[in-house]
Amino acid sequence: MHEVSLNRVITDYLTGREIMDTTYEDLRQALARMLVEDRKYPRTSIHPKYEIAYEVAGEMKSAAVDLAVFGPGGDPLLALFFCPGEVGTFVRESVAAARIHLPAPFPLVAVTDSMELFLVEARTGEVVAQGFHAVPLWKDLPALAAEHPCPPLGEDRIVKERRILFAYDGLGGPCCGGECSIQG
Repeated sequence: MHEVSLNRVITDYLTGREIMDTTYEDLRQALARMLVEDRKYPRTSIHPKYEIAYEVAGEMKSAAVDLAVFGPGGDPLLALFFCPGEVGTFVRESVAAARIHLPAPFPLVAVTDSMELFLVEARTGEVVAQGFHAVPLWKDLPALAAEHPCPPLGEDRIVKERRILFAYDGLGGPCCGGECSIQG
């Protein structure tokens, strides 16, 4: 997703740190608020703009998970992606990112345009539920992730998934001056 700076600073809902506001940051903040306030996720379990670094043909690349959710032991549970368009067209790209996460893939992927949401099983790429009600409550998330395990992929499959992600990244057009990159 390519974002453009709005040339102002806001306070991040999750971390309390000042961050640059962008064209999509208000949506990311609203999704974080939904997870914490409506779905009862602990703030500490959610990592905004979480970076997944990967290599394709000797070139280092990275993908950003808008909101990455981890269990108390650090196990990946849910990768949530905001997409600026038809949700279904972003599912494969999002699943590829979830699958290449190391040391273990994210078993569940949520893709939303802020109007519709698909909850997807990373192992098969199948949509398991639709709508914002599909985002599980925190107390139910570990069990749901366990029902849809995504074992680590073999090296050949990881290489293919990285190439898929790289191809989708290339379809996005020229970058926006770095606003969509990972911010520390």
